Amino acid sequence: MNIYLLQTPLKKTKALIGEMGMTFSSAYVPSALCCPSRASILTGKYPHNHHVVNNTLEGNCSSKSWQKIQEPNTFPAILRSMCGYQTFFAGKYLNEYGAPDAGGLGHVPLGWSYWYALEKNSKYYNYTLSINGKARKHGENYSVDYLTDVLANVSLDFLDYKSNSEPFFMMISTPAPHSPWTAAPQYQNAFQNVFAPRNKNFNIHGTNKHWLIRQAKTPMTNSSIQFLDNAFRKRWQTLLSVDDLVEKLVKRLEFNGELNNTYIFYTSDNGYHTGQFSLPIDKRQLYEFDIKVPLLVRGPGIKPNQTSKMLVANIDLGPTILDIAGYSLNKTQMDGMSFLPILKGASNLTWRSDVLVEYQGEGRNVTDPTCPSLSPGVSQCFPDCVCEDAYNNTYACVRTMSERWNLQYCEFDDQEVFVEVYNLTADPHQLNNIAKSIDPELLGKMNYRLMMLQSCSGPTCRTPGVFDPGYRFDPRLMFSNHGSVRTRRFSKHLL
Repeated sequence: MNIYLLQTPLKKTKALIGEMGMTFSSAYVPSALCCPSRASILTGKYPHNHHVVNNTLEGNCSSKSWQKIQEPNTFPAILRSMCGYQTFFAGKYLNEYGAPDAGGLGHVPLGWSYWYALEKNSKYYNYTLSINGKARKHGENYSVDYLTDVLANVSLDFLDYKSNSEPFFMMISTPAPHSPWTAAPQYQNAFQNVFAPRNKNFNIHGTNKHWLIRQAKTPMTNSSIQFLDNAFRKRWQTLLSVDDLVEKLVKRLEFNGELNNTYIFYTSDNGYHTGQFSLPIDKRQLYEFDIKVPLLVRGPGIKPNQTSKMLVANIDLGPTILDIAGYSLNKTQMDGMSFLPILKGASNLTWRSDVLVEYQGEGRNVTDPTCPSLSPGVSQCFPDCVCEDAYNNTYACVRTMSERWNLQYCEFDDQEVFVEVYNLTADPHQLNNIAKSIDPELLGKMNYRLMMLQSCSGPTCRTPGVFDPGYRFDPRLMFSNHGSVRTRRFSKHLL
C-alpha cells in the first residue's frame, strides 16, 4: 500500500463534516475549469446556459455581461432578496473579478451583504481584497497576510457580529490547493514521504484517446515526475490550513450554539491530475480525475456516517441550498436538482441517472517558441512540449450512472468528431475506449441524449436519461426553433 493512502491533509474536515453527515461518492462538475465551474455553482446552470466558457473576460468570466445577466439570478442573490438571508462571501470569486474593464474591485455582485473577495486568481501573499467594494492590499507577513488564515479570521468575525434576527449564508472560497501552492510556515515540511498516486493510469500512454492525450510523452522524464510529485505534496501542505479553517468555523458555530442548526457543505470546483496518461499537472480533461470532486455535507436531519452513491453535480448546490431556505426550484431558471431529500434519507426517491460535462478548449494563435515542432492552436504547454489544452480539445460528455450501467460517452468538436466511451464498472481508470466495440444502438441513444442535454435549459435538463424507465426519445428535440436539424453541437462564441 502506497503511503498516500495512509494519510490525508483533511482529517479534521472528514471527521467534522463527513463523519457527522453524508459523503457523496459520485459528485461531479459540469466543466473541469475554475471559472465555468464556479459559475455553475453560483447559477445552478450548465455552462451552455451561463455562457462562461473559460477563465478570461472574453470567455465571460466576471465580464459585464455576466454581471448584468447572471449575477442577479445566482442563488445567493435569491437568498438575500427573496428569503431574507444575510449573505457573506470570502475568498476567490471568479478568475477575472476585479478587472478594470469589468468594474474593478468596486463591483460588489448583487446579493452579498458582506463581501471579502480576492482580486483575480489564486495567491497566498501579496494580494488585494475587495472589502465591500474598497481595495485592501496585503503583503507577505504570515501572521497577518496568509490568505487562508485571513479568510478564516474574517469568517469568524462575521459569525460573532452578524445579526441574530436573520438567517445567514456563508461562502468561503479558499484558493488552496491552487498554485502557487504556498504552504503556511508550520506546514512546509509536511508529507515529505508522500507522492502523487501511482494508479493504473499513471505514466502510461493514452491509447485510443483524443490526439491531445496521445501527444503526451510516455514514459515521463524523471524531472517531470519529480515536478508533479512536488506539486502534489505542496498542494496537500496548503490544505492543512484549510483543515484548520474548517475546524475553527465548526468550533465557533458550536460555541455560539448554532452548529446543530447549520448546514455545512465542503466541495471543490474541479479535480486535478498529476501524471495520469502522462499529463504532468492540470485539469480541463474529461476523465474522472478532473471532473469528480469531494462533497461532504452535515446539518439538521442528516444522519452521521452516511455515504451516498447518488449522481450529483455542482449545479445542484444552489437548488439544494434554496430548498433548505424554503424557496422553490420552479421559481428559478436553474438546471440542477435539490438533493435535500437524499440528505434527509427519503425513500423511493426518483433521481437522475446522468449529467452533462462540457468544455471549450483554448489554444494560442502562434507557435510556442519553446516547442517549434508544435503547430499553433495548443496551450498550457510544459518545457518538454507536452500540452494540456488545444482549440479542438472541445468536448461534451454524458456521465451516466444507473443500477446497471456506469458509463461515460464523449464527443469532440474536431475534424474527426472523435468519440470516447468508457465502462467504468469494468474499467474505473478509463484505460480502454470502447467506442468502436459498444452496441451501435446504445451508442446512438447516448449521442441523442448528449445532443438533448447540450440544448437543455431548466426542467429539460432534468428529464429521464437513457437507462431510466421513463426515457423516451423525442425526435423534435433534434430540431431547433426554426425547424432545421441541429447538426452543430458546439458553440464557438457564447457571448
